[in-house]
Amino acid sequence: MDIFIMVLCVLLSAFFSAAETSFSSVNKIKLKSLADNGSKKAKGVLDTVERFDRFLSTILIGNNIVNILLATLAAVFFVGRVSPEYGTTISTVAVTLVVLIFGEITPKTLAKAAPERFAMATLPVVRALIFIFTPLNVIFSLWTKLLSKIFRHSEDEQSITDDELITIVNEAYNEGGIDENESELIRNAIVFDDRQAEDVLTPRVDVVAVPVNAKLRDIADVFSETGYSRLPVYEGSLDNIIGVIHQKDFYEEILEGKKDVKSIIQKPVFVAPTMKISKLLRELQSEQTHVAVVIDEYGGTAGIVTMEDILEELVGEIWDEHDEVVEDVEKTGEGEYLVQGNLTVEEFFEEFSIADEETDADTVSGWVMEKLGKIPEGNESFEYGGYLITISEIVSRRITEVKVKKLEEEPEDEEKEEE
Repeated sequence: MDIFIMVLCVLLSAFFSAAETSFSSVNKIKLKSLADNGSKKAKGVLDTVERFDRFLSTILIGNNIVNILLATLAAVFFVGRVSPEYGTTISTVAVTLVVLIFGEITPKTLAKAAPERFAMATLPVVRALIFIFTPLNVIFSLWTKLLSKIFRHSEDEQSITDDELITIVNEAYNEGGIDENESELIRNAIVFDDRQAEDVLTPRVDVVAVPVNAKLRDIADVFSETGYSRLPVYEGSLDNIIGVIHQKDFYEEILEGKKDVKSIIQKPVFVAPTMKISKLLRELQSEQTHVAVVIDEYGGTAGIVTMEDILEELVGEIWDEHDEVVEDVEKTGEGEYLVQGNLTVEEFFEEFSIADEETDADTVSGWVMEKLGKIPEGNESFEYGGYLITISEIVSRRITEVKVKKLEEEPEDEEKEEE
């Protein structure tokens, strides 16, 4: 009878350990999906997890009862039937090994492999135990509330940060739960609200615009050469953008002689560089326009942001039939790459596994100029992070392309190693 009760205690210890692991490891999203499809057990598990303190108290009470009972019976058994002198020592070693292997490690490992299935299978027993231990749970609940008042936690400590969400997404991707496209889209959506207009704008020097008094043929040529569907219109200088003209309106209304250019200029949307692109997207939607003009602190034009620029932060580069496809990083040989100057410094460091450094530059072009400490004049180069970085193309004193070459690691001096 003693042996039977001890075996039963080991089995119960295994059950409590497995239940604790399964209920604490369940995927709530998967359970919610099952519950929405009519699974009552999945809904029951979710309800139990929502009141996890009560569940955990029940499991700990049950587990401690069976483990203490097992240790007591084992001590009596070994002292009385094996050795009065060494029975306690033998009992301690035996119970520790048995509980560790069969009561903890094995059941927790098995439960971790399929937590949702095990949780739903054991739900009736768990609910029954929760009911049986209700009086004790009430006492421990009061004790928990007292502790929570003594050791208060701020809401910020309990909330999930963006970095934690990205870690969850990465784990789901590594485990095969989502594919690469899905994981990239989710990661982009998480950081989407952190992006500002200045992070996605087309800088002033790259803005293609036309003066309000331009000839119709000149405007038509700009539309034809660039392939753009919209062009900003300025009066006097680019710092005074007065609106945007649409290619469709231009050809339908102007070239047919029905209206003049000023009559089809649409009122622009002016925004600050620090405006969140999520807010800017809603504003563009409400204004029914696709272009916003970003104004710097001095009232001048810092650049423009289009609807496409914002959407590309979510889905990646969007190429149409008029775009010239240019890779930000193009491999040209073994350990050699061509990098566009407008690539962000953050993406550059990540691409080449270079440790981040403190920099005020946003793009590779600005970072290279910062490292050189001057306006570059030719094929100047410098070494950084195990790479030789050479300026390969400059347009209007701006670095548009750099060549990055992996430096060969110098062989260690054998004589120094021997010493």
